[in-house]
Amino acid sequence: MTGAVIAIAIVLILVGGITVSVVAYFRLQRHRADAVVMVEYHRLAEEAVANQQVLQGQLAELDRRVRDVEGLLRSVD
Repeated sequence: MTGAVIAIAIVLILVGGITVSVVAYFRLQRHRADAVVMVEYHRLAEEAVANQQVLQGQLAELDRRVRDVEGLLRSVD
């Protein structure tokens, strides 16, 4: 009887260890996938900021040109 209990306990310990290992492996894989997505998100965010800065420069240049044209039109009157 005690031999059977010991055998069952050993099997349960082995199955538990394997289960914990498999769960830990898949959590690690999910974490790695999340890290890849986060790196891509940061790259896109930096690209968006750079594009916004370029756009702000273009808008400032356009604003300057419009003011020059307005000044020219006022001087004609």
